[in-house]
Amino acid sequence: MSEAVSPLATPFPALPTIAGVTPRVARAGYKDWGRCDLTYVELTEGTAVAGVFTRNVCCSSEVELGRQNIAQGQARALVVNAGNSNAFTGYRGREAVEQIMDQVAAHLGCAKEEVFVSSTGVIGVPLPKDKARTGIEAALLAAPCTWEDAARTIGTTDTFTKGATASAMIGDTRVTLSAIIKGSGMIAPDMATMLGYIFTDAAVSPAFLQECLSAANRHTFSCITVDSDTSTSDTVLAFATGKAGNAPLTGPDSPGADAFAAALADVCRQLAHLVVRDGEGAQKFIAVSVSGAVSDESARKVGLAIANSPLVKTAIAGEDANWGRVVMAVGKAGEPADRDRLSIGFGGTWAARNGQPLSDYDEAPVAKHLKGQDISIEVDLGLGQGSATVWTCDLTHGYISINADYRS
Repeated sequence: MSEAVSPLATPFPALPTIAGVTPRVARAGYKDWGRCDLTYVELTEGTAVAGVFTRNVCCSSEVELGRQNIAQGQARALVVNAGNSNAFTGYRGREAVEQIMDQVAAHLGCAKEEVFVSSTGVIGVPLPKDKARTGIEAALLAAPCTWEDAARTIGTTDTFTKGATASAMIGDTRVTLSAIIKGSGMIAPDMATMLGYIFTDAAVSPAFLQECLSAANRHTFSCITVDSDTSTSDTVLAFATGKAGNAPLTGPDSPGADAFAAALADVCRQLAHLVVRDGEGAQKFIAVSVSGAVSDESARKVGLAIANSPLVKTAIAGEDANWGRVVMAVGKAGEPADRDRLSIGFGGTWAARNGQPLSDYDEAPVAKHLKGQDISIEVDLGLGQGSATVWTCDLTHGYISINADYRS
């Protein structure tokens, strides 16, 4: 965790404990941080699991094995290592992950496929097996910890701990969700964000939990970007212990299914926004809303083209209402757009409508809006009913400083 806190940081929320979930932390010493760097979460028998993973083809063994193990739908433990991503490490990296899985499975008396492992940090250095073994031994003996301890332990360049919670009524039973996430840079997911974990006491079938998580992901984690780079390790996992005692949710027609899906989507949205607010060097949180596209997916792609543009992001950093850069980004997106139907605004004030600068455009309210921390960019393509919102941050000298010195 960085000592300098993002100006966009929010306090860590009071996260409820989840029946059937016990988090612990320990120090494996993967990096000379002088702090805990291994989070271990024990899950009750019968816990359902679902996940979304990076599409980066140079992904880690943790991601490959996680994808495989999701298919069986059950989980007993989660292990998260910080300081070493264990990506691009070949068979040595895979052996380290399997050693962790075997060690935890032997302790719990479960199948190794029920142990999920994530790692984050420097790419290209195999996870040291001796440190992994010692770290797991310490974690298994550690006292239960708080959610904030668990969140702090998985951080790397994060400047603040990130958590979210929500609840839903399923019949007469209230179910609760608590979640933590880490992420600050290398954020342009095509599936999920850096490392995020959602825990609920709801009784949900693995298949329906996967359906809900995948749907939530499309409108949250897959709509954020900090720097256009997709990590080798991105993972979001959802675990449902079933301890709330509700009638099990097995599909969208189950009573209470809509409420649960909405709560899960809410948690995912909160987590996604927190990652952007902790974007490396970020000073401003930016929402890009695109309407009038030929489809929702087309609107999302246009929004991401704007959000990933260094010229747009630096203009916002400099509080410059340069809407011409937004025009450029729309045009390069590779999606249907018509110059003569395009409208662009900032903070609810339109600068151009139907392909023309407004004759009575007053830049004063826009300039005032850009001096704030929460910025909005509005784009209307004028072609259809498709719409989407994506979220990003500005691009500052801080981003360069953090990443130029990342390995030192």
